[in-house]
Amino acid sequence: MRILAVGKLREKHWQMAANDYARRLRPYARLEIWEISEARIQENASRAEAERTLSQSASAIHEKLSRHSGPVVVLDRKGRAMDSLEMARWLEAGLLEGRNEIAWVIGGPLGLASSVLKRADLVLSLSSMTFPHQMARLMLMEQIYRSFRIIHHEPYHK
Repeated sequence: MRILAVGKLREKHWQMAANDYARRLRPYARLEIWEISEARIQENASRAEAERTLSQSASAIHEKLSRHSGPVVVLDRKGRAMDSLEMARWLEAGLLEGRNEIAWVIGGPLGLASSVLKRADLVLSLSSMTFPHQMARLMLMEQIYRSFRIIHHEPYHK
């Protein structure tokens, strides 16, 4: 499992939670976190500046994904919604088909460029609500962990 995220987890509580889920995932999968530098943009930036920032992030994401051979899942609030059982079934089916290198892409505060969304094998929505991208990383890690618990018929909180 590779999580490709725009931006770093800055606050200690996010870092501690991510480390906890990385530890929990160890029995099930090797986890790599690839972070892309988040370009700073002012709140009153023009649309052209925002597009330029998205394009820079997209170039870095595509460069990282060029070294990845498996499916790419991009998180976007307009993507396909799944419950935990559906996600576990999707993940298990992929693993059974030999797709054991999955890249999960999380955008920054501006989201992702359309070229990244087009590159996806699956565009996944964690919720129709908007969350900070740092929280999205933790929610994704939790759902991956939950999926493995379901796949292995181990108890999990329902």
